[in-house]
Order: sequence, then structure tokens, then C-alpha cells
Amino acid sequence: MSEKKPILMQGNEACAKGALAAGVRFFAGYPITPSSEIAEILSEELPKVGGRFIQMEDEIASMAAVIGASLTGSKAMTATSGPGMSLKSENLGYASMAEVPCVIVDVQRVGPSTGGPTAPSQGDIMQARWGTHGDHPIIALAPNSVKETYEVTIKAFNLSERFRTPVILLLDEVIGHMREKVVLPDQESIEIINRKKPTVPPEEYFPYEPDEDGVPKMASYGEGYRFHVTGLTHDKTGFPNLSPGNTDYVIRRLHEKIEKNIDEILMVEEYFMDDAELAVFAYGSPSRSSLSAVRKAREEGIKVGLIRPITIWPFPAETVKKAAQKVSKIIVPEMNLGQLLGEVERYAKSDAEVIGLNRVDGELITPQEVVDKIKEVL
Repeated sequence: MSEKKPILMQGNEACAKGALAAGVRFFAGYPITPSSEIAEILSEELPKVGGRFIQMEDEIASMAAVIGASLTGSKAMTATSGPGMSLKSENLGYASMAEVPCVIVDVQRVGPSTGGPTAPSQGDIMQARWGTHGDHPIIALAPNSVKETYEVTIKAFNLSERFRTPVILLLDEVIGHMREKVVLPDQESIEIINRKKPTVPPEEYFPYEPDEDGVPKMASYGEGYRFHVTGLTHDKTGFPNLSPGNTDYVIRRLHEKIEKNIDEILMVEEYFMDDAELAVFAYGSPSRSSLSAVRKAREEGIKVGLIRPITIWPFPAETVKKAAQKVSKIIVPEMNLGQLLGEVERYAKSDAEVIGLNRVDGELITPQEVVDKIKEVL
């Protein structure tokens, strides 16, 4: 089928296709609703391009296998939902400390525990940020359409390879299972970023010696470069070094390689914010309802705008600060009890009142609910 021909595509299918376009060659996972289609598609498609698919015995082993595959040079990923993310969290911390690029897809559903396996939620937002242990950096992205899922999946791999870090892709059940007409780009037009390789002979290579951008070059096992990988704090050789000075340096460098390059990572869209007196801050599925609501309110003469973060972590702090200096109130629709509300409040400070609009019943926030909240707070 021609890539330029419109295709009716599911969100999870777009994620799998985007991963293939980005160059994924290894998937390890364990089936879990509502992400299972990603694994099912890749189990069929990866062998066709010389890749490998493994259904592991559980989510813990899945994350470990992904790390191992990445260390051999493969672009590697897994897909899960909330309970699976909890199980992957220890090895996610290992990947962060060892600077192993990989992509983890979390198609969110209602929790805690088994919760509502087929109902949408945004309950894993803070789990994505703080689910693993220690002061670790993380990149997390949240698309809101089928086509954007394809594009942002590629972006997730590019960021992971660029910064030698795990990247979490936060879908939700609606985005994962909805079907939309999409036109996919030609493969030749897609930007693909691969990890930096060493340019020195093996005897001169240090696996954790950063370049000026804070990111070390990464050799692959099997290429003649012998090096040590550990979850302990380590020096540039990769061997453990738990001295206070080195520990402080390593943890700060892990954060700085993200923070100092944040312009490459942040993706935020704004609608009607130029003259807005009120703002809506929404991501994922609720951002679709919010944009519809903002347009309807505009038709009624209400000066309201929308801020839609695609990058959830790092949080778009400067965008919120700037908006809070212009508007009197910021409404935050979320399918949780307010996980990003606190972040918006932190950066809006006393400049704008922040108001939540929350659902945790497994149903979408509707455009009319957002319109009603806009009118209520005027």
C-alpha cells in the first residue's frame, strides 16, 4: 500500500508502525490491555525486517530484555499499561543510571491495581515521572491523535537515542484504540537519529565520558569495545565509584544532559493564546475535547485559549509561567484527580488561579463539560 494513500489506522497500530519507521528491531513484552495490539503487530512485522520479538514471562523480565538488546546496538522497546509500568520501574531506574536508550509505551487505563482494563485514564502521569527510584531524569511524551502517535513514537526513539535515556510514551485507552484516517509520510522524509558511536579505538574508549552536550558516545557489545555497565554510580570507565564527589557529579550530569538541551525536547502547541484572558491546559484525549470547547466558547465571545503539552516531562514550565502572566485563570482537564494540576499551580504561582476539571470514572471529559467549566469560572 502506498504510504501517501489515506489509511484507516488504530492508535496502537500507529505506535507500532512508527516504531518500525524509527528503526526498532527488538520488542520484549507481556500482553496487557489496552496495549496488546502493539505487541501483536510487532510480533508479525519485526521478523520481516530482521528484528526480534519475544513474549517474556512478565513485565520485569521484559524491561530487562529491552535493556540487554539496546546494549547490543538494537533500537528496543516494550509496551504495557499501569500495572506493568509498576513492575518495570526498577529496571527503568537501571536504564536511567546506565544511560541505556529504550522506549516504554504506557497505554493508560483506570487504576489502581487491575482497575478498569478497558477504560481510559491519565493516572500514570506521576508514575511516569517518579515511578522509579532516586533523582532520575525522564522524558515522557503524550500524543492526542492517531497520526500524532505515529510521529511522536518516532520522536520518542530519536530522543532516546540522542540523549541515551529511556523515553516513556503516554497514550491512553482512547488514543490507543481509536481509529482515524491518516496519511503517513514517505520513509525518506522522516528524520531518524541514531546514538553517537565512538570514534577512538577500543583501548581509548570510556563509555561514560560525556561530550560537550553531556551525552557519552555509546559502543555496542559485540563491536570489539569491552566495557562495564552497572546500576551503581560509576566513573567514566563504567566501573563503580561511590565517592560523594563522583556520586554528585553523575546524578547532576544525568539531569543536565536533559535540562541543558530542553529546547530539543519540549513540544507544546498553543491555540488562541494571543488575546486569551482565560486558558485551558490539557493533554492527551482531553485536549481534543478542550480544543473543541475553546472554539465553541470563542464563538460566544469568550476569550479563552488552549495550551497543549506534547512533552509532559520535562514539564513546560516557561510556557505556563508566560501564560499565567496574561490570563486570570487556568483550567486543567484531566482523567485523574489532578496529577498535572499541581505542576501548573507551581509555575503559575500567584499570577493565575488554577482550577481542576477531573474525571476518574473511566469516561472521557466531554467538550460540553469544558465549556461549562469555562463559563462557571468567568
